[in-house]
Amino acid sequence: MAAEQFKQLQAYLDSQVLGQSTLTRNILIALLADGHLLVEGPPGLAKTRAVNALAKGIEGDFHRVQFTPDLLPADLTGTDIYRPEDGSFAFQQGPLFHNLVLADEINRAPAKVQSALLEAMAERQITVGNRTYPLPELFLVMATQNPIEQEGTYPLPEAQLDRFLMHLEIDYPGADTELSILRLTRNEALHQQQVSPPNLSQQDIFAARAAILKIHLAEALEQYLVQLIIATRKPAALDKNLANWIEYGASPRATIALDRCARAHAWLSGRDFVGPDDIQAVFHNVLRHRLLLSYDAEAEGISCNQVLDRILELVPVP
Repeated sequence: MAAEQFKQLQAYLDSQVLGQSTLTRNILIALLADGHLLVEGPPGLAKTRAVNALAKGIEGDFHRVQFTPDLLPADLTGTDIYRPEDGSFAFQQGPLFHNLVLADEINRAPAKVQSALLEAMAERQITVGNRTYPLPELFLVMATQNPIEQEGTYPLPEAQLDRFLMHLEIDYPGADTELSILRLTRNEALHQQQVSPPNLSQQDIFAARAAILKIHLAEALEQYLVQLIIATRKPAALDKNLANWIEYGASPRATIALDRCARAHAWLSGRDFVGPDDIQAVFHNVLRHRLLLSYDAEAEGISCNQVLDRILELVPVP
């Protein structure tokens, strides 16, 4: 029953966000794997619309935060408000207390703001003054970055990048999809063809997460998954070029993320076991932001995607 509900949710997202099936699919994987998502792509590709559509399809509230250089940590976490009538302070919650948070253009905010978001993502709590407040059990951050304009930005530190479950790269749709988008927005303006969203409760989501953790993963595939991660740390054992390209490999957090995402991918595909294809399907998105390439790789024009392609080629599949 839960799998059928998520199929309906994915169909709804695809009907609302045309031409971005990779984005909608991976939003669901992040939701099921209980992780956060970093999405990089040009403006206007329905990133906000995708999270908003997800919020309509599940039991949860949504808040969008536009990150700017003058943003303060309190703008995310909330702050203590003075009450003159009785001389006391009351905590007013910030946007991070919502279930789904869109951090738009996250790299435009300074380090203090990024640190406040880091605590929320990593610890599922925020600290204001000397008090700590827990965040909702269902909590997903989708952050966006614009790859076109880098002026006035603050690159995310490696520690914060590692907190994201996946890093997606999305691009413009094709001509046929563009035409469909045009027609969809016109019909919405005329209040036509309104699709009713499904209604998944938070308990449905938690039950699905528990089911995913019980999916069968053969020991040989566990070894394969671990060897893919080890290859990023000890590339010289596989290939001399890899050793020249990779400065630092992925942490154990990447191993956990790859396992959770591969399980979610298999479950969404209607299987009760994980296959090599499931691991390979999420490999790039899980590892893309966790590798630090060397100067030699940059000088040769080698991208993270090319390095990950090479690792998949060299690590034998069981």
